[in-house]
Amino acid sequence: MGIADKFDAAKDKVTGKVEEAIGKVTDDKSKVMEGKFDQTKGAVKDKLADAKAHVKEDAADLHTDDTEGGSPTPHGI
Repeated sequence: MGIADKFDAAKDKVTGKVEEAIGKVTDDKSKVMEGKFDQTKGAVKDKLADAKAHVKEDAADLHTDDTEGGSPTPHGI
């Protein structure tokens, strides 16, 4: 899991919370919506970073068979 990806997601979530709060205080509905959008964008980035990490972990669990053809096989088989 890339720390930069997680940091970027957290930044979007925090920025979105601040924008939403400012929008509520100033009664600026577009700012509220922009804040909610940024929070959602951050949540999606967070999920993608997690999925990316799981794919890398799963790929590390596979190895290439040394026989001709080199098909991937799970460890222990």
